[in-house]
Amino acid sequence: MINTKQFIEKIQQGCFDDRLKQLYVFREQEKELNQAKNRAVHTIEGFCNAFPDRADAECALYSGPGRTEIGGNHTDHQHGRVLCGSVAMDMLACVSPRQDGVIRIVSEGYPQLSIRVADTEKQAAEVNTSNALVRGVVAGIAQKGYSLNGFDAYITSAVPAGSGLSSSAAYEILVGNILNDLYCGGKLTAMELAQIGQYAENVYFGKPCGLMDQAACSVGGVVAIDFADPKQPIVEKVEYNLAQSGYVLCIVDTGSCHADLTDDYAGITQEMGQVANWFGKQVLREVDPQAFEQAIPQLRQQFGDRAVLRSMHFFAENERAAQQAEALKNGDMEAFLQLVRESGRSSALLLQNTWSVAEPAQQAIPLTLAVAEQVLQGSGAARVHGGGFAGTIQAFVPEAKLNEFVQRMETLLGAGKCHVMSIRSEGGCVVINP
Repeated sequence: MINTKQFIEKIQQGCFDDRLKQLYVFREQEKELNQAKNRAVHTIEGFCNAFPDRADAECALYSGPGRTEIGGNHTDHQHGRVLCGSVAMDMLACVSPRQDGVIRIVSEGYPQLSIRVADTEKQAAEVNTSNALVRGVVAGIAQKGYSLNGFDAYITSAVPAGSGLSSSAAYEILVGNILNDLYCGGKLTAMELAQIGQYAENVYFGKPCGLMDQAACSVGGVVAIDFADPKQPIVEKVEYNLAQSGYVLCIVDTGSCHADLTDDYAGITQEMGQVANWFGKQVLREVDPQAFEQAIPQLRQQFGDRAVLRSMHFFAENERAAQQAEALKNGDMEAFLQLVRESGRSSALLLQNTWSVAEPAQQAIPLTLAVAEQVLQGSGAARVHGGGFAGTIQAFVPEAKLNEFVQRMETLLGAGKCHVMSIRSEGGCVVINP
């Protein structure tokens, strides 16, 4: 490592341009490179301001990317298949190790958090906080037998909270990669770090999420994952260059808030679980689809129509995710887009996660999808993105319609709400350790 002043000088001199291009440059070459260099410098300067006692410390840069769910909406928690990808919008941290067992983190715009690596007991007062995520990641790594120590970190984020790009998973993977590099010799695999992140979120943070978010953030690129055995998921990178397909991936922030939707998310897991339990199984992936079809009359009497509809979504979406991966492998963009449209319809009509029954006046996702369809006019595809109920939609937009699409979305929702995405080949990583 080199100290903060030397690091900034080398970035400004272009010494790390090639590395920054790998992670952040996709479309507008010079503009994106300059933005990446400026952000790296800003993050190091932020470290110096946040920790003035360590302004001359040796440091390195680490990244935890956001993720986009491409296929498999609400299938992972039922041990199903998903298709996902890491995006160039990430959390970037300037980090310096310390030897007193204390982790101090300042995320830009937020107060400092501090924990001791020796104190891994779950704290009830930390539920739903960043402290819980950090403590959970530390605990998960420590349980694997690694001896950890502290660090100081200053984090800047291009992953908006509540954006559907999974800022919590990006944060978990970022912290996991820092500890893995500093104290584990880089021995933890991407999937091990993903599982540790999920453990932190489930047990310490208190959110019953599946493993898809963490896996997408950690592995990188377009990834097909089969969670039939969650302890040993089958992970396959799908080589496909979206930029050469003639379509652009957009994530549109509808401006609606995820804040009080934990019960909505949990309701999907609970209702699918009730149906699985009726067959003596833990999750729907273990249930025979034909047996499910035959049992629908009894299931709707026992659990209601919504539980049946949501289970119908799972069985179809589980197959669809595999078909989407195959379409991309074969370079068949039209087949892929048709599957995206089908997924969107299934999420809206069967899974019913485009708006919350607790707040029926808020239907930003259906409205945004309706306006998107007006622009696309049968070309491209648009669907709810991520957990749903609020947050974002995903759209694959023909390049010829991109400007119109962005303009219509931002007229509806406000400037900066339509994010043009790039899939990056690396997940959580060391950006530069000079």
